[in-house]
Amino acid sequence: MRRATVYDVAERAGVSIATVSFTYRQPNRVRESTRRKVLAAARELDYIPSANARGLAKGRTGVLGLYSFDLLLEHPLGQGNPASDVGLKSDVDSDLDGAEPNIRAYPLYVDEVQRGFELECWHQGQAVLLSSSDDGKRGESITDLAGRVDGLALFSWGESPEALKRLAKTIPVVMLSQSKGDLPVMYLSFDNESGMNRIVDHLVDVHGARRIVFIGTLDFPEVGVRLDIVKRRVHKRGLPACRPIDAVLDHRVLYQALAHVVREDKLPDALVCANDQMALSVMDVLLDLGIRVPRDVIVTGVDGILAGRFATPALTTVQLYMERLGRLAADSLAERDGQPWKEPRSAMAPARLVVRESCGCHGQAV
Repeated sequence: MRRATVYDVAERAGVSIATVSFTYRQPNRVRESTRRKVLAAARELDYIPSANARGLAKGRTGVLGLYSFDLLLEHPLGQGNPASDVGLKSDVDSDLDGAEPNIRAYPLYVDEVQRGFELECWHQGQAVLLSSSDDGKRGESITDLAGRVDGLALFSWGESPEALKRLAKTIPVVMLSQSKGDLPVMYLSFDNESGMNRIVDHLVDVHGARRIVFIGTLDFPEVGVRLDIVKRRVHKRGLPACRPIDAVLDHRVLYQALAHVVREDKLPDALVCANDQMALSVMDVLLDLGIRVPRDVIVTGVDGILAGRFATPALTTVQLYMERLGRLAADSLAERDGQPWKEPRSAMAPARLVVRESCGCHGQAV
């Protein structure tokens, strides 16, 4: 059966197609009696107004986009899919055998930001379009997404700055977890300065730490920012220079790096990890090496993911308000109503120190 159109509704209600359009888009411009007549005709015909048509009429889609390098993480990073070699059916069947959800895989930083983004879009009456792709098709995927939304939030950008600049001329763009830049986009980040300074001060003042080592994947801009802050704070406190360990989230890689430190008898007083996922993996490796946390070495993280709270020992971390960052991103885009920024903007979500057993304290916020 043919789907009813705006022309069918106009004919049934005895009005113009413009009046039907106004009934849905600008009801204040239509008399109440006429509006009721149009809506009654639409119900009789099972008419559903086209979102695309409404968007074309307004020059807007009513949709905000969120692009992520990892919208979903099936297994903890650095730990492969145990059923990947035997196919999907085995993996699905294993989920039916009573296994509980793995909080090392969900919820994570990306999940919390996404939740905030979706919640704010819901409050704003905006639809959400989520997307991600492998590195090889990232630019193509982002461009395709940008063509279907009024604004776009990005966790990462693997293309050239010029490509991002061109994109930012067409729609408003938010760069998540980047504190600054010179492109006409909104840079949203966390108060890394306050959070990392507090963690160094706590380690020094409460636990007497002097040798502090930073562990993280230094390719990520946010990790580099946190490392620089720790280095400056350690220097300001008159401690030996903080030497970083550049390592990815892989058990074997971390094991080799930390085993070398242990063999050389250079185990520091504290390992400050770039994020909670790294910290949890570091604690796994230290356990395998026979190193006790926090008795032999302190371990701290950044993010405040749920898994850190239930780890053994519970993880001391810089708690980031990730949901608030997602809300801020969606609110910033909605306010632009499809209009790009003409110059760089920036905003920041707060952070706080939460001390738990992995540094030798009992749980509390600082």
